[in-house]
Amino acid sequence: MAPRRRIAIRNHSAEANLFARRTFIAFIGVLMVLLLLFSNIFDLEISSYEKYQTRSNSNRIKLLPVAPNRGLIYDRNGVLLAENKAIYSLEIIPEEVEDIKTSVAEVSALLEISQEKQQKFFKALKRKRRFKPVELHSRLSDQQVALFSVNQHKFPGFFIDARLKRYYPFADLTTHNLGYVARINREDVKKLDAQGKSENYAATHGIGKLGIEKYYEDILHGTIGHQEVEINNQGRIIRTLNFTPPVPGKDLTLTLDIELQMIAKRALSGKRGAVVAMDPRDGGILAMYSNPSYDGNLFVHGISSKNYSKLLNSKNLPLINRSIQGYPPASTVKPFMALLGLEEEVITPQTRIWDPGWYQMKGIDNKYRDWKKWGHGWVNLTKAIEESCNVYFYNLAYKLGINRISTMMEKFGFGDYTGVDLHEETRGVVPSVGWKRARYNQPWYTGETISVGIGQSYWTVSPLQLTQATSILVNKGEIKIPHLLMATSDSQQLASQDQGKIIKSAENPDKQGRQVETIFYENKPPIKLKNHDNWQLVLDAMHNTVQRPGATGYNAFKGSTYDAAGKTGSAQVARLGQDEKYDAETTQEHKRDNAMFIAFAPYENPEIVVAVAIENVAKGGGATNAAPVARQIMDQYFGNRVILGKDKNKHPQHDDLYGVQESD
Repeated sequence: MAPRRRIAIRNHSAEANLFARRTFIAFIGVLMVLLLLFSNIFDLEISSYEKYQTRSNSNRIKLLPVAPNRGLIYDRNGVLLAENKAIYSLEIIPEEVEDIKTSVAEVSALLEISQEKQQKFFKALKRKRRFKPVELHSRLSDQQVALFSVNQHKFPGFFIDARLKRYYPFADLTTHNLGYVARINREDVKKLDAQGKSENYAATHGIGKLGIEKYYEDILHGTIGHQEVEINNQGRIIRTLNFTPPVPGKDLTLTLDIELQMIAKRALSGKRGAVVAMDPRDGGILAMYSNPSYDGNLFVHGISSKNYSKLLNSKNLPLINRSIQGYPPASTVKPFMALLGLEEEVITPQTRIWDPGWYQMKGIDNKYRDWKKWGHGWVNLTKAIEESCNVYFYNLAYKLGINRISTMMEKFGFGDYTGVDLHEETRGVVPSVGWKRARYNQPWYTGETISVGIGQSYWTVSPLQLTQATSILVNKGEIKIPHLLMATSDSQQLASQDQGKIIKSAENPDKQGRQVETIFYENKPPIKLKNHDNWQLVLDAMHNTVQRPGATGYNAFKGSTYDAAGKTGSAQVARLGQDEKYDAETTQEHKRDNAMFIAFAPYENPEIVVAVAIENVAKGGGATNAAPVARQIMDQYFGNRVILGKDKNKHPQHDDLYGVQESD
């Protein structure tokens, strides 16, 4: 048997020292880790508390923007022109529906929802979280809403959502003035970003695109509100913590009279043209209608490509606002030419010339014809305006020269913006030597001055410019700024919006009891003449044009109960050869003459100025086509005041014009 191996005795002291060292090192390591941990806790809980609290809240708490209600728009008598109408859409929360395909098919059969909208829904479904609602059908009819409400218990997860959309109850009657609100596009986003306003549109889907809706967008839109909500890690809302309501947009009251607007539409029925009526005492626009027009409601929900192409390609160009676009003014400028002739002492009230039916410059074979083939005989200033004698004004223009003509006409606002609160206005053209050189790089010819004398050649004016110029004439030099805005509940915002044109406001209740602030506009420096009596000489001649038998405007205003004055005009659109005779029946429609007319009443203290432009008339000129339109506007204006007094409430005889239906 082998002897057992002897085990060596351990060094307990060395092992104890080794253990102690290792324990100490471990303790130091643990202590350092604890110190590091407590340091991080200190940093998280104390030093950086606010920082991480904010980040935590941002993960847990979310601010949801709440869109403000857009301000309403009224006419001068409190008739609502633009409102926010509730529309209803059918929404679905996918996670609450067991068989979504079957349910969508069943509800679509019930409400007659098209296959196209069903397919659009399923595409949108793929991009949304299952707990968020997805729209199946927008703009439900009242019948569809009622039908679904009765059957809603059959469709869990389906519900009707109501929201406000812009609606224009008078449809095409007010589109060119109000414009419309439509969806915000990329260009709008860029502009809002550049202006620093994008945050205020976070919950807004529409923005003013044209007209008053665009010009006063900042006033009408309002201020965004916020809803503070708590959400979970999936983004689902758990509860609402706080709510800051939005500030609604301001309501606007316009100078428009919707009944005059209706008469303008009726008077222009079947014609292309425009009517502008203005109060010369303050520049308030009473009516401004361009025909044909279009329904702005089509754009609110997004116009279809088919409908837009129809508007865009129409030969009648309904998208153009003709009331602020250019026309040759024709003989409507003769009173202004006469005033210039008197001012420059080129003529006197007694100056007479012989009119054989044509005018010819010395050494030139070309003859400038009068509208009356056999001429007017001996003509003085008054007769030249009454009978619209071209030869008299050919001669006057030749003596004045283009420089004096253009300088004076610019004072009346021709060739410049009127200042009306619409961005779409055009300047028109007052021809001059400098203008032609800049536009065509050609010299000015004396023969062109002859045509300018009767409102032809390159001269273009808008009906609104004609209205403003006539207002300056009846005010004997005082210049009022044409405007559509009459009152609002907040003039301070408007003062900055209108670039200083608004100088003060006065708070008063309107006819509906709403507190509004009436806006007063600053006037431009007046036109001063050497001889103030010259104003009256021209105005008297315009009065005779309407009141004297045989004058061009007499038949249109014969029998009126008010004392009116005016001036007719017929603008040649296509150039005729020297020996060529104009015949409307054989001339292509787009080459036929335009009919023009300006008028004001009452003669002694004018309350209304009207300008009418009608394109390519089939027969006659301004006297037979445009003047009767102005007569209808004035009949309505003065007739209502006699029957109903200053309130001008809805008149029974015009009930047929109030039945405007909503467009799809």
